[in-house]
Amino acid sequence: MKKIVLIIVIVVVIAGMIILLLNNKAAIEKRAKSTVSLDTVPVTVAAVQVSPLDEKLVLVGTAYAAQEVNIVSETQGKVSAIYFDVGKNVGAGTVLVKVDDELKQAAFNIAEANYEKAKKDLERYKVLNKEKSVNDLQLEQSVVAFKSAESQYITTKRQLEDTKIKSPISGIVTSRNVEVGTYLAINTSVANVVNISSLKVKVNVAEKDVFKMKTGDKVFINTDVYPDVTYTGTIKNINSKSDEAHTYPVEIELKNNQKNPLKAGMFVNCTFNSVKTTESKVIPRIALVGSIKSPQVYVVENNTAKIKSIVLGAVYTDVIQVLDGLQEGENVVTSGQINLQENTTVKIIR
Repeated sequence: MKKIVLIIVIVVVIAGMIILLLNNKAAIEKRAKSTVSLDTVPVTVAAVQVSPLDEKLVLVGTAYAAQEVNIVSETQGKVSAIYFDVGKNVGAGTVLVKVDDELKQAAFNIAEANYEKAKKDLERYKVLNKEKSVNDLQLEQSVVAFKSAESQYITTKRQLEDTKIKSPISGIVTSRNVEVGTYLAINTSVANVVNISSLKVKVNVAEKDVFKMKTGDKVFINTDVYPDVTYTGTIKNINSKSDEAHTYPVEIELKNNQKNPLKAGMFVNCTFNSVKTTESKVIPRIALVGSIKSPQVYVVENNTAKIKSIVLGAVYTDVIQVLDGLQEGENVVTSGQINLQENTTVKIIR
């Protein structure tokens, strides 16, 4: 009897264990299915498209005055008067500095008197020579005397004029290097004048881009100082020789804006627009993961995320140009990338 009871107990225990194992298996399978569902990441995608893009290049340049003159003394002597100050607008021919001219004025007065006398003597000798009252030798001597007096007159007149130091251009005085009483030697710097009614912008262009440009092309210029103002310039010169960095100096000419004037030395943004458009592969900029230097995107293949490295071209506000790494029609992930890694199962949502 005891053996029968023991056998029954053993059978019941074994049956209970089997039932428990079956229940655990069902629970495990249910959890596994749930895990698979949780590992599927919802994403949105966009197809790689081929679209026309305007070729555009933005570079930083520096503005320079179209005319800039360092005015130097062409005479020597003590400064007796100054007629300008820094920041003053001056016209071409305006006297800026007066140098003491007492001795030069006296020398000029003598030279002028000798010149007038020699001139009258020559006229008189010409008449007398015709009348045979003086010979040809005497006339020739009168001509030599006149030329000598004329030369001295021109020299002393120029020396007197040089005591009035003038600005050769119209513009704004940017520096003043003398004071009343300063003794000037020849070639002493007196002032600096710049004309910014027109400006030159100098910018260095990479060799791969410089061949797309030609003189006469329009360039649109903006600054951080006047972000809403666009200036239009023209390429004036493209240097035929590169610098040590293998970039080519390009000079742009533009008229200054009187309402929003640029100043010499300012940094400016130069936008070069070509007349051509190119058919290029583009993707939304939000699809990009990584950095601009090491760009990558996730591509969906058979509901699986695959990461791909790409080569970028131009970068615009909303889209980026893809030079290599993607084919037209491929689907790139535009949202949900933060939850992805290589071979993650994804579900595309619209």
